Amino acid sequence: MFNYLANPNRFLRVQQKVQPWLVALTALVLGYGLYLALVVAPPDYQQGETVRIMFVHVPASSLAMGIYVFMAVAHALGFVLRHPLADAAAKAAAPIGAVFTLISLATGSLWGKPMWGTWWVWDARLTSMFVLFLLYLGYIAVWQAVDEPHRAARVAGIVALVGVINIPIIKFSVEWWNTLHQPASLLRAGGPAIDSSILTPLLWNMAGFALLFLTLLLYSLRAEVLARRARQMELAQAGASM
Repeated sequence: MFNYLANPNRFLRVQQKVQPWLVALTALVLGYGLYLALVVAPPDYQQGETVRIMFVHVPASSLAMGIYVFMAVAHALGFVLRHPLADAAAKAAAPIGAVFTLISLATGSLWGKPMWGTWWVWDARLTSMFVLFLLYLGYIAVWQAVDEPHRAARVAGIVALVGVINIPIIKFSVEWWNTLHQPASLLRAGGPAIDSSILTPLLWNMAGFALLFLTLLLYSLRAEVLARRARQMELAQAGASM
């Protein structure tokens, strides 16, 4: 499948067929997840109704980190295998990842105020998450600043590969340093430390957010492929007129 979709024309055909079904599946899964989160899930005995912020904050935070890893892997494959759509996929994913990171920071602040008594503290988890947001912005800025696509892809790839070092720092910051942020309660030794009444809606929302990312990625990647095709046509016409 990876090699099959390497051809941009083939990718466009597959994307056009798959996209409507993916949109429908995303709406169903995310809609059901939000219904469970907002209607079915009970208030937490300590956090009350504010626990519902978790159903957006946790999926957004997970995707913020996961998308950056996806970008780094895509560029690594582009460097090694010369896959024609690898850097395009990373470029298409970056704005989506930046938005999820911003959502993570915003919802974390909303959640932190009633829990910690403050909107923001410069502890290890929050600071490294903010650094991730800056890395996204820097990555996007590289593509905007460098006109030549191949050179832009190389520079952006270096940013993605170097910046991915921040991901384990985010993940393990609550274990390496003394922070206000709670330790891992989902992916941990011994299984999740969350009651099933909260865990089930959370997993549904994580699946829904992941499908939302995939849906937006395919739309964005299609736009990137068409933009590159238009640029090639413009360069060909300019060369022919000289």
